[in-house]
Amino acid sequence: MSMQSGAYFKVLLAGVGVIVKGDFTSVSGLGMEVEYEVFNEGGRNYPRFFMKDTKPQTLVLEQGVMTDADSVAVLMDMVNKGQCVPLAGVITMTDRYGKDQRTWVIEGAHLQKYVGPKLDANSSALAVSRMEFIYNGAL
Repeated sequence: MSMQSGAYFKVLLAGVGVIVKGDFTSVSGLGMEVEYEVFNEGGRNYPRFFMKDTKPQTLVLEQGVMTDADSVAVLMDMVNKGQCVPLAGVITMTDRYGKDQRTWVIEGAHLQKYVGPKLDANSSALAVSRMEFIYNGAL
């Protein structure tokens, strides 16, 4: 996959019948948040923590070029028909020479929002302005 100038994130997310693959200049939401319940027992000087739940995160991919635009159309069509399509894959950060620097594993991501490019004949537009996925956090 050839990198466009300034695109330092390679994205590959796949689900049943669909692949989201492309290069993006900005990725955010690569985190995880866990909610705990604090329990204090009598006679102990420290509390005990019990995990209650993980909080959903929003993975945001911005300013990118998709290598297969038809897959995005298929994914959006499936979502419009009410089909739940969880995606899993990897996001790899590269340096300006294309050498891999860090990889995050994504599981159970669901398309939440897609924003296409602004179409303007006087400027070069990217194929994807923004894609948002809801998921439980990066590994």
